[in-house]
Amino acid sequence: MAVAYNLTELKGRMAKSIESLHGELAGLRTGRASPSLLEPVMVEAYGSRMPLNQVATVTVPEPRMLSVQVWDRSMSNAVEKAIRDSGLGLNPMGEGQVIRVPLPELNSERRRELAKVAHNYAEQARVAVRHIRRDGMDLLKKAEKDGDMAQDDSRVQGDLVQKATDTAVQEIDTLLALKEQEILQV
Repeated sequence: MAVAYNLTELKGRMAKSIESLHGELAGLRTGRASPSLLEPVMVEAYGSRMPLNQVATVTVPEPRMLSVQVWDRSMSNAVEKAIRDSGLGLNPMGEGQVIRVPLPELNSERRRELAKVAHNYAEQARVAVRHIRRDGMDLLKKAEKDGDMAQDDSRVQGDLVQKATDTAVQEIDTLLALKEQEILQV
């Protein structure tokens, strides 16, 4: 059975992309430690990639330090490597099952780097929204071709898909602008 066109479902998928971006942007720090900072970190564990929160507990013992308690001692090196390679500019220090992650002071260069990371996250979200738009347009073309939808209806629905896409991209740009302002504030 073919997948039917559903504007509400497409809008829901776009909203999930925006929600995902919101979570990734929350992980970018703006000066103080937060467990959400390490949420985007993926660890090579047990033959697959898993989120850090599935192999360890992240706590904040002091304002400029994160503590990562690894559940399986054999995973300590993999967790340490994943944090180091995450692109967040962190240098973890392993102490057995506990990994301490000191947060460096945010200088202007580091702030610009974080702004670039935020831009990358936003671009990934825009691409995801555009893919959802393409899927919706493909469904409309198929329905029109199969005779399930009139050409006029297809065009009207196509315009609605484009408006939903524009709205989603505008929301992504707004989230990015707010986060960039938060990061670059001195």
